[in-house]
Amino acid sequence: MQTRTIHTPTNIIRKRVIDNTSCFSCENSSCLIKKNLLAFDGSKLITEKNNLRCKKGQQFIMEGAPVNGLFFVLKGKVKVFRTGINGREQIVRFAKEGEIIGHRGFGTEEHYSIGAIALEDTRLCYFSKQNLQEALLSNPRFAYDFMLFYANELNRSESKVKTISQMTVRERVVDTLLYILRKFGNVKGFLNLPLSRKEYADYAGTTEEQVIRVFSTLKREKLITANGRRIAIVDVQALKNEISEHHFYLDS
Repeated sequence: MQTRTIHTPTNIIRKRVIDNTSCFSCENSSCLIKKNLLAFDGSKLITEKNNLRCKKGQQFIMEGAPVNGLFFVLKGKVKVFRTGINGREQIVRFAKEGEIIGHRGFGTEEHYSIGAIALEDTRLCYFSKQNLQEALLSNPRFAYDFMLFYANELNRSESKVKTISQMTVRERVVDTLLYILRKFGNVKGFLNLPLSRKEYADYAGTTEEQVIRVFSTLKREKLITANGRRIAIVDVQALKNEISEHHFYLDS
């Protein structure tokens, strides 16, 4: 374990205790690097990878910062957002173990179009842009998997835009609850991602006041219960039925 300077695209994570987890011992089987690991044995992509530690609430990607590499979530939860009109935050998605952060700017833009904040103490794997580009050029299977990843991302993004535009406020809030359930599951009956009412609003594309009203209605109808930020879905099927015509399962 050592402390050294890591040159990330944010200039926020300057020094961090490094305790590199080998890709070979990583348990994130869904990670694109892990899936193609045998082809990278001894390559710079693996040997020059860095692990970074982020505290809860720490921003590790700044909107507009230069794109110098990609982050993979080793352990923890992250919210990815963009700043809209009048500085309002719009949450694009939430990320967990094995998922990529910052890929939308990789290879096409010079600057990140999103920001990213750790929602809990989080460990990240950081791969430099140069090493990733070399790996893509030298490994057709990895390049193919990367292409499929981008195609799936585009499909989900287009489906979400279409669906959200046709949903009522209540349906968008319900969709958000089910999305959190699908992605993070339950812990002792509560969704395994405690969020503020504002964060629900920022993902659902509505206001904090509207989220509070919808939650109050859902509680009266005994569809959910709440204890501060902790939300429990009482009747999952009833919520699914409400938005079944919008194909809620497209965004995972």
